[in-house]
Amino acid sequence: MEYQKLYESWLESQALTEEDRAELAAISSDEKEKEYRFGGELEFGTAGMRGIIGCGINMMNVYTVRRATQGLAEYIATLPAGAKERGVVISYDTRKNSRLFAEASAEVLAANGVKAYLFTRVHPVPMLSYAVRYLRAVAGIMITASHNPKEYNGYKVYGEDGAQMSPEATDIVVGFIAKTDYLTVKGVKGSPLVVPVPEKVDEDYIGELSKLTLSKEAVARCGKDLKLVYTPVHGSGYVPVMTILKKLGINVTVVEEQTTEDPAFSTVAVPNPEFKETLSMGIAKANEIRADVVFGTDPDSDRLGVAVKNGQGEFVALSGNQVGILLLDYILTRLKEENALPANAAVVKSFVSTGMAKLICDEFGVALFETPVGFKFIGEKIKLWEKDASHTFVFGFEESCGYLRGTHARDKDAVVASMLCAEMVCYYTYIGKTVYQRLMEIYQKYGFVLDKNVSIQYAGLNAMREMNGVVDALKEVSVTSFGPFAVTAVRDYSASVRRRADGAIETLDIPKCNCVYYELEGGSFICVRPSGTEPKLKIYYSVKAESEAAANAVLGEVKADVSALLERVKGA
Repeated sequence: MEYQKLYESWLESQALTEEDRAELAAISSDEKEKEYRFGGELEFGTAGMRGIIGCGINMMNVYTVRRATQGLAEYIATLPAGAKERGVVISYDTRKNSRLFAEASAEVLAANGVKAYLFTRVHPVPMLSYAVRYLRAVAGIMITASHNPKEYNGYKVYGEDGAQMSPEATDIVVGFIAKTDYLTVKGVKGSPLVVPVPEKVDEDYIGELSKLTLSKEAVARCGKDLKLVYTPVHGSGYVPVMTILKKLGINVTVVEEQTTEDPAFSTVAVPNPEFKETLSMGIAKANEIRADVVFGTDPDSDRLGVAVKNGQGEFVALSGNQVGILLLDYILTRLKEENALPANAAVVKSFVSTGMAKLICDEFGVALFETPVGFKFIGEKIKLWEKDASHTFVFGFEESCGYLRGTHARDKDAVVASMLCAEMVCYYTYIGKTVYQRLMEIYQKYGFVLDKNVSIQYAGLNAMREMNGVVDALKEVSVTSFGPFAVTAVRDYSASVRRRADGAIETLDIPKCNCVYYELEGGSFICVRPSGTEPKLKIYYSVKAESEAAANAVLGEVKADVSALLERVKGA
């Protein structure tokens, strides 16, 4: 058994610490655990790598981090002269071992003669993205597992444009990583090549966000009286979110118990603000002080969760799609009211995000572009438009609570999203309505669109292969309808083709990914794809109907047909 030999070689290695050796010795009789840790490698893709913290080649630890960083350093060595001097910016969140992994990354870069800018305290993803651009660095590293459970950590790499590294560059890095031994990579401690990120980066980041405000008068009138509750959920958003909201004059009450940098995230089941349960302490505080709105950010503060009061005065957690369409509608409304909407304005969303975005963009005469899941693809659109000036980026979002206005960063930014949502509440208060009322007006105008996601959990070393196998099998099955909806076209993003129901085939001009997307009559859709960061098969439903009740009824029928289809292809 190959994994047994690897396990034994690690256990005997002098490169391991005594703590790591004891950890491995403790699983000596657990074949399943040894196979999981050594039967496969932690995959490094365009989203970096993410895994459970522990010792082994399929785990997140200093050895896998050093190896990945060595691969990055060797890639940088192939770039034009001056790349090493430009350096790499390194940030990290509040997770277990995040600081340790950040320091290990800096030490390996230094050993390779690459300058490393290391933040002195936790900073979120958008500030890492901004710092890469601000310092004109050649790359960036973010130590985080985003919204995953506490057992996880991760390693994300950014390119010089501040977006996550391109697939092409990632492939080169992966090639270098594959040639690198886990236990022989060394770092240099105390190197002069490791320097702190200048404090001015933080100041200028907040300054850039301040330029993006849209309703200064409304904020001036209503901000000081607004009752907003914010929880950083033990993550890195606390300082920047509070800084920008206070700078605007927004009244904020924080959930004090969740401001601590707790790597166990002990007050929540999972630190994911997409879930109402994660916002429960914030909602309790909001009910206590009779607040208007609740915000929550995840550990690396690239996702924002929002809860508002409905028509009955009860707090409801908005989905990422609902916040997305509210922000889209608000941004376009305010730009139009101020005669500041560019003639070539463009919005970008992932293709699994709500179909309602197109209806809103069409109303304002704004171009809408779709990308695969992953904010790096939105960043690529921004980069392209800066070069050819064909469009002006005004907003981008993903259904997973990720939003970006401005081009200061090239990843989703919960700090700027918090600012925009806060001033959006002020704006609607100023004109005599609530955010929830505006959401209902949007539904009344465009029709109700119900967006729901379902995740099917996989486990074990073959999880990714099994999930991809299911998606591949779907491509071979002809489907004419789901529930009451006829299938009008099927998009196979792995082959970049769209097959219409009439038999016509069109080419898709979009980056490839393994995903099947069913276009349904009336603008509804179903999409099935494997997650790139978790062992989950994700199914996205976007159902358009006359009302919420009608949409829920139809969704039940559609889900039943999808479940039957999945069982069919699994059994094939």
